Amino acid sequence: MHDHNHHAHSNLRGRKLIITIFLNLLITIVQILGAIFANSLALLSDAFHNFSDTSSLLLSYIANRLTRRKSTKEQTFGFKRAEIIAAFINSSVLLIVGALLIYESIERIIYSSDTEVNAILVMSMAAFSILANGLSVLILKQDAKENMNIRSSYLHLFTDMLSSIAVLLGGLAIYFFNLTIIDPILSIAIAIYLMIFGWKLVVQSLKVLMQFTPPGMDLEAIAKDLTEFKEVKNIHHGHLWQLTDHEYMFEAHIDFEKDLPISEACIVMKNMRIHLSKKYHIHH
Repeated sequence: MHDHNHHAHSNLRGRKLIITIFLNLLITIVQILGAIFANSLALLSDAFHNFSDTSSLLLSYIANRLTRRKSTKEQTFGFKRAEIIAAFINSSVLLIVGALLIYESIERIIYSSDTEVNAILVMSMAAFSILANGLSVLILKQDAKENMNIRSSYLHLFTDMLSSIAVLLGGLAIYFFNLTIIDPILSIAIAIYLMIFGWKLVVQSLKVLMQFTPPGMDLEAIAKDLTEFKEVKNIHHGHLWQLTDHEYMFEAHIDFEKDLPISEACIVMKNMRIHLSKKYHIHH
């Protein structure tokens, strides 16, 4: 019954992710077309913001599907690293897109400060994005409380909604005060936000791929903690790394105080694994 419920929950989350993927793809297409006709860089920046989150949602869905696959002789860890590789690629692209948007915006400020922007169209597209993102947020809200992966997608969509609100306010400033310069300035602000988020994700995913010690965990402290077991003399050649976002791996050579029968050594090792799991959430 438990497995059936878990599978049903996973399928339901998958369906919800698909709905939000299509909603965000629709927002992206509408905003790109709107940005071209309205001549708005801020709207184009917001479109790329939505597209990056569409990619993130799609990768979350694919990763969710892949991680269900069992490991094989050729793929001993299965496809658990797929989401980390995808996150690294996606965040690297974000940096490039952000830099191009900033370059284009600065060029417009210097050479085309009098460029006409269709404020009505900008506001209409931004309002559509706010409504669609708001619906996506509501769809994922309940699952976000129970699932970390969904929670991250939920937060992405929520920031999308805030970004669209900023574009809407920019449209109002252009319409009522003819402040066309606000458009490239908003574009730069959104692009900087994208690059900050993208850089953090690049560093985070690269650390996982390079098998660095997970943040907040101390290899020496864990090794010292395990030497508190009376049977253990010394622990050396220790390694601590992440397989996925929240799956930690620990490996070390362990010297016992004296020779132990295999049956007793296995009991000690089992107790150490339980200790690592309970105290440090290391399950492998």
